[in-house]
Amino acid sequence: MKKHWKSLALAGALAGGLSLVAMKTDDRFFEIARNLDIYATLFKELNMYYVDEVNPNRMVKTSIDGMLKALDPYTNFFAEDEIEDYMTMTTGRYNGIGALIGQRQSKNIVLMVYEGTPAEKAGLRIGDEILKIDGVDIKNRKDVDPGKLLKGQNNTAVKLTVQRFGEKSPLDLSVSRDVVKMTNVPYYGMISEDVGYIDLKDFTATASREVRTAFQELKGKGMKKLILDVRENPGGLLNMAIDICNIFIPKDSEVVTTKGKVTEWNKTYTALNPPMDLEVPIIVLTNSHSASAAEIVSGVIQDYDRGVLIGQRTYGKGLVQTTRELSFNTKLKITTAKYYIPSGRCIQAIDYSHRNADGSVGKIPDSLKTAFKTKAGRVVYDGGGVLPDVVIEAPNPTPIALSLTNKGLIFDYAVKYRHDHPTIKPAREFHLTDAEYQDFAKWAGDKEYDYTTQVEKDLGTLEASAKKEKYFDQIQDQLKALKTKVSHSKEADMMTFKTEIKTLLEQEIAGHYYLQKGIKEASFATDPELKAALDLFKDMNRYTSILKGGK
Repeated sequence: MKKHWKSLALAGALAGGLSLVAMKTDDRFFEIARNLDIYATLFKELNMYYVDEVNPNRMVKTSIDGMLKALDPYTNFFAEDEIEDYMTMTTGRYNGIGALIGQRQSKNIVLMVYEGTPAEKAGLRIGDEILKIDGVDIKNRKDVDPGKLLKGQNNTAVKLTVQRFGEKSPLDLSVSRDVVKMTNVPYYGMISEDVGYIDLKDFTATASREVRTAFQELKGKGMKKLILDVRENPGGLLNMAIDICNIFIPKDSEVVTTKGKVTEWNKTYTALNPPMDLEVPIIVLTNSHSASAAEIVSGVIQDYDRGVLIGQRTYGKGLVQTTRELSFNTKLKITTAKYYIPSGRCIQAIDYSHRNADGSVGKIPDSLKTAFKTKAGRVVYDGGGVLPDVVIEAPNPTPIALSLTNKGLIFDYAVKYRHDHPTIKPAREFHLTDAEYQDFAKWAGDKEYDYTTQVEKDLGTLEASAKKEKYFDQIQDQLKALKTKVSHSKEADMMTFKTEIKTLLEQEIAGHYYLQKGIKEASFATDPELKAALDLFKDMNRYTSILKGGK
């Protein structure tokens, strides 16, 4: 009898629980329906009575974007006219000419021409100002998007009218559109007798194939050690990250596990193919802009003690997005899960689910981070990106270098230099002479650029505090003397920070001749993380010690 009453009580509890769940679900659906009805009613009222005409598409897009902004930066809505941009983002392909156009002083300037593209073949140069596209005058027009005008069907010609530095009259160029493939690996090569280098900048649909091709070619050239550079890599497709990890770890090894609200979607992904190499020593270069898929590759290599990480802590994006098809050919890219790498850690650094009263979000505090262990027993932590094994302090640009860059003077001088010098040495060998640097300093002397040093800012803060707390009269003479002493001179700073400015100039100039590869090769001599990697490869005892938990 007692058993019978227990069964009835259990059944009653289950029924009560189910009805409670149903009630909560019904309440949620009612709230959704109620708010959608309010939204529709509001929209009708705006459309009927607002003083000006209302653009329905723009209004709805703005409201959707505002709603999604309350969630996280990676949940995005793509309207029908944005689908082409979405496809470019995921595939790295588009129909166009292969040039990056940007605004400089209200002018449409070619900022980069990509190697092997129609733009390069037609003779378009970095620094050219685009005046007309197919006869459409775009000079000083903010209502025209040059990028959209340059895109179009394959094998159709687009006529460009450009103003080139040093030319009196505009030039007309005819460029035949084609499929432009933005490469995930813009550069790879041997940087010493036995060290290969692969620069991985994206994770679109061909990333794995590009890395495999680069790796195979470098081994054919005698590569015995590899530097994989994922700095400035914002991530991309999860399956590409998994396949790239598979190049270096055994088949069937766990790569990443995704966990979210829809438990049926939770999945552990493993290496599906035999690896290309399990022996080549690897160093991965990271920085604070290495995110998402780049962090999976970095974290997996670290978790399996397959290589050493050098650089700065990564961004900390441990979220997975899924694309959902919506009506009228629109799409929703929605965050559906967090990912966990083989040690068990999630590297997500920001908690978007708990916002402050002002809507801001904070990083996960160190006190809430959990320790995990790599395969060899090294301690690693979750919740803060991937911390490299060898940390290199991020470079801190000087105010004068930042100002020269932001004002476009480094770029403009490179345009002038390209005009004045038809050819230069290969990018790795190219260096400005002291006389050429003096020429730049003289050229920049009458240009408009200024900046405030941190010391000057601090003195300004000190003066304001002194006035507020009534100490200013007592220390104003000392403050005046300090101000005079630290007041910057652009001419003096140009010489004091010559090494840094000269490096920026050399990389920019090399890019105008040799495009992306030129910029990369010109940076080799002064790249601190690359130098640290090469130094570590010269001390393989230390490399092995780090992988065993040493320093």
